[in-house]
Amino acid sequence: MANMETLVQRLEKAVSRLETMEQSGRRGAGSDVAGCGSDELAPFVEAFDELLDGPVATYLKLSKEIGGDVGEHANMVTEAVKMERAFLVTASKCQQPPVNELTQLLQPLSNKILQIQEFREKKRASKQFNHLSAISESIPGLGWLAIAPKPGPYVKEMTDAATFYTNRVLKEYKDTDKKHVEWVKAYISFWTELQAYIKANHTTGLSWSKTGPKASSPAPPPSGGTLPPPPPGPPPPSETSLSDSTSSRSALFEDLNKGASVTSRLKHVPDSNKTHKNPTLRETSVSVHTGPKPFKAATPSPKPAAKKEPPMLELEGKKWRVENQENASNLVIQDTELKQVVYVYKCVSSTLNVKGKINSIIVDNCKKMGLVFDNVVGIVEIINSRDVKIQVLGKVPTISINKTDGCHIYLSKDSLSCEIVSAKSSEMNVLVPINDDFVEHPIPEQFKTVWNGKKLETTVTEISC
Repeated sequence: MANMETLVQRLEKAVSRLETMEQSGRRGAGSDVAGCGSDELAPFVEAFDELLDGPVATYLKLSKEIGGDVGEHANMVTEAVKMERAFLVTASKCQQPPVNELTQLLQPLSNKILQIQEFREKKRASKQFNHLSAISESIPGLGWLAIAPKPGPYVKEMTDAATFYTNRVLKEYKDTDKKHVEWVKAYISFWTELQAYIKANHTTGLSWSKTGPKASSPAPPPSGGTLPPPPPGPPPPSETSLSDSTSSRSALFEDLNKGASVTSRLKHVPDSNKTHKNPTLRETSVSVHTGPKPFKAATPSPKPAAKKEPPMLELEGKKWRVENQENASNLVIQDTELKQVVYVYKCVSSTLNVKGKINSIIVDNCKKMGLVFDNVVGIVEIINSRDVKIQVLGKVPTISINKTDGCHIYLSKDSLSCEIVSAKSSEMNVLVPINDDFVEHPIPEQFKTVWNGKKLETTVTEISC
């Protein structure tokens, strides 16, 4: 087999911006993992390598340039990513092992993640603490390998955890050192592209080989070395310790044979200190710090019931507020003015009729909501809602639908020129009046984009029409 290039060498080449390594070199890296399969890499491993050559290499390069704790931390992160890559190679060549063996396989990566987090805890006085915190809070995202059936959202949660601290870095350095700004972009880019990678290759969980042998040993270090020998076991007991143990047992049995007199030296415990007679003592507990547990799946505790807010329909300045209405089918806003707006929030199974001509209407976070209005000179927006029905009696220039599932729009003859803008929504239909009846037309949800040699061209796919 050709000389294998390790992952470190490949990253160094990317960092130094040399030419892409030879295909045979990439194919060789990490091929001898857990004794499974051939030397040829699976497509999803090659796709992961693109992440390494892209945002990971940029992040490592900038971390070295920034130096200090950031540079040292980045070396640990690089080792963790190398372990991840080696594990992907294992999965591409081996069948999925039982859960208990999978936990053992992932233990080296889990330990490395723990080491990265502990480094942050030891550096709380560091001037680069926000950098370290961004890494420490998000690095458990590498544990998506053990998450099923939705590893993508798990990585998204870890990315959001990093953003809190990267925003602090941007605030501190955006006007003084652009290198830190680029560092943030590179690091967040890795997690963003990792989400896309998981969606494309491991949507419901890590993809394992269907034909290879079952993985049965931890993945070797990506550098090609061998695992360090396990720590030596405890030394055999000496003759002295054996004799001490024997004499201690003899003394114990001798005390037990004394009968009741053995308890004569015990201190009396009052009822106030007995947990079975004092319930308040049982409620007191001492928390024991056990350290972070990287990417261990935990059952979320039930959220407390949200406080129910009182319903509202009132005019505040220029804004009509319609909030927290439930099963209200006769809501009406009249005596309106052109400068006024209507904001409908968290209404369920209700109907609102807006009379006259107003500036705009926003429907936010509503379910099974009906909206009827005469004329709007600006825009009608439907956001974060579900099962909304809108009827236009007069005119409206623009209707916007965003993050909404189920939206039916009934246009009037005077509003047929209305522009409808939609994003991240589904089950959208426009009903057009024809001969005293309404004809339903679906709004496309699926598109096809191609490069025509000069620019991207996007068209509606036939299946969505």
